[in-house]
Amino acid sequence: MAITPELNERSQQLLKTLVERYIHDGQPVGSRVLSKDSDLNLSPATIRNVMADLEDLGLIHSPHTSAGRIPTVNGYRFFVDTLLSVKPLHEQELDRLHKGLDAIEHDNALDMASKLLSETTHMAGVVTLPRQELVCLRHIEFLSLSNTRVLVIFVTNEHEVHNRIIHTAKRFSAAELQQAANYLTSLYSGQSLAAVREAVLKEMQADQQRANQNMLDAVSMAQMAFNHDEHKDDYILSGETNLMGFAELSDMECLKGLFDAFSQKRGIIHLLDKCLEADGVQIYIGEESGYQAFDHCSLVTSSYSVNDEVVGVLGVIGPTRMAYEKIIPYVDVTAKLLGAALNTSS
Repeated sequence: MAITPELNERSQQLLKTLVERYIHDGQPVGSRVLSKDSDLNLSPATIRNVMADLEDLGLIHSPHTSAGRIPTVNGYRFFVDTLLSVKPLHEQELDRLHKGLDAIEHDNALDMASKLLSETTHMAGVVTLPRQELVCLRHIEFLSLSNTRVLVIFVTNEHEVHNRIIHTAKRFSAAELQQAANYLTSLYSGQSLAAVREAVLKEMQADQQRANQNMLDAVSMAQMAFNHDEHKDDYILSGETNLMGFAELSDMECLKGLFDAFSQKRGIIHLLDKCLEADGVQIYIGEESGYQAFDHCSLVTSSYSVNDEVVGVLGVIGPTRMAYEKIIPYVDVTAKLLGAALNTSS
């Protein structure tokens, strides 16, 4: 992490003005604009000297041959950590978030949180699903569909219902499926899905001669159900096409890298998992994320909790030139409301 430079009050005020003006206009900021906007009553020559100092410190730079300056990642970081004044949400904005997440079913709450973040910020909204080590199995059922297709229905955390279709090696009667479901429910009810997956894998690797065929069939079906790795279950992403509307992200190579990252998911999940380990709102600016696809993006996140346990993360992905003072409270409030909604539905 870069060392935070020490700036006098005049330099801080000019940097703050420059960043805010660039975020608002998207154009390099020159000394004349700063002279008007900073309220410091400084000559353009003095301002140019201060800007030269800020550039030497790596906080601003001049794009191409422009006379104006724009913030660097370090400049944004100094602004966010030291100079930012976060604005509380307006009552109308709060009402919209409340109405979207109040009294909504659990499965819909995650989708709605992602959608609300996208719609209110006009960027991409992301929500990770609750971590599986905190999702407990309550009950499991198997229903025959046709031939060797079986519908798996399992209930987690009191009344969250999940459905999956598996293809078995042979046909089972309704009685056999019921017996398998009863066996698995008695064996694994109350355990986390992560623990169930691990236990099922051990059962399959153990000496199969010590178990009867019915038990082996039941464990085999459980393995297919719980080891069903659907990447879409990692997180919910909304509004990614909004990012195409920002000039700094509209380069085809930049967009291709972003959308490849969204489809592969592994990098984003690793990044969001890091956010789980920290309290409050976390902000990654540009290359701070460690992923080249996000070099021109910022990620603002906050964890959400159920029963006082941190179970997931939500956030907004947008250009580094985002209105942080507005995005931060949106993310913070949505995380609290999502946690409340999940607590209510559990």
